[in-house]
Amino acid sequence: MTEANIRLECLRPAFRWQQPTGEEIREVLRLAGFTGGAAAKALGLGAKGDRTVRRWIGEETMIPYAAWALLCDFAGLGVIWKEV
Repeated sequence: MTEANIRLECLRPAFRWQQPTGEEIREVLRLAGFTGGAAAKALGLGAKGDRTVRRWIGEETMIPYAAWALLCDFAGLGVIWKEV
């Protein structure tokens, strides 16, 4: 895990990416300074988007790569969709 407790496998381009855990999603939200509602708004998830974010954290549903990549960028973890 990185200092922020996010596995490096979760910080890769989509073709090499591994799904983050609920705790990793929670950590990225913390680093970005987002509540679930703020994350939902930043991602354009709509009126019930905060519920979607809670489902990702609770591992009821998988977070889409695009949403994860944007959250990582908001959190200052870089542009993970580009190979360096």
